[in-house]
Amino acid sequence: MELMKLINALPGAAAQGLIWGLMAIGVYITFRILDVADLTVDGSIAAGGAVAAVMITGGYPAWAALLAAFAVGLAAGALTGLFHTCMGIPAILSGILTQLGLYSINLRIMGGKANTAISANKYQLMLSLRNVRTLAAENPIFVMLLFTAAVIGALYWFFGTERGCSLRATGANPQMARAQGINTHHNILLGLMLSNGLVALSGALLAQYQGFADVNMGRGAIVIGLAAVIIGEVMFGKIFRNFALKLTAVSVGAIVYYLVIQAVLWMGLDANDLKLLTALVVAVFLGVPFWKNRMLARTRRSGGGGRNA
Repeated sequence: MELMKLINALPGAAAQGLIWGLMAIGVYITFRILDVADLTVDGSIAAGGAVAAVMITGGYPAWAALLAAFAVGLAAGALTGLFHTCMGIPAILSGILTQLGLYSINLRIMGGKANTAISANKYQLMLSLRNVRTLAAENPIFVMLLFTAAVIGALYWFFGTERGCSLRATGANPQMARAQGINTHHNILLGLMLSNGLVALSGALLAQYQGFADVNMGRGAIVIGLAAVIIGEVMFGKIFRNFALKLTAVSVGAIVYYLVIQAVLWMGLDANDLKLLTALVVAVFLGVPFWKNRMLARTRRSGGGGRNA
């Protein structure tokens, strides 16, 4: 009986992982490609959800709400980028400032309310939690698989263009990029915009999936995004070399994260300890590469010592 509860909960965890995987791909762009610590994420994902909820309840179609959420995410990323590149504020502080301001903006978007409901019974949504166990096209798992594939395909194309390659060069070696005539400030701005656009898009999909948008729905989002990135790299870093596969690994990392969380909750963990568990999961996966390199170095030293003897 208890095992059946876990099995019944797994489709919902997988669907939620796919939605958050889209957000994690946005985090990957700043964290791995740009090498910038961006904390705007917690605010931009809530902004995407707020915009989508208000537009859908206002009578706009769900696809228009997604486009509007993406645009708001672009604006949030641009603000962080301008703080950083034009005002010289460190990237991490720029993200905090934008995140802080977005809290009030999100409240304004939702008319001063802390949350806005968008029931699938009243509105035509792209995905909904109630369809997660149905074998139909409306199943959010199928919808998100197609959506994720489209996003990864678009990013794979973009980062293969001249602009995309210059953006990657900016993150890899900004001094060399500037020596080659690349405007690194423009690329940082573009990368932050693209990242937060995807994060806000994820927020819009999450609001539809769970049936409401909340001003606090992005709290701790950056930690979940980092967890997905690190889990994906630890699991597939040695075998996934292609850029599109690396993005796929990030999405799979988010699914694995939510499946693990669901399994731990099933084993009796208090839901109040969920944030603590998230922090521990991220810390462990961040520490895995360090431990692995340390063990390899120790093995080499012991092997070298044996040969010298």
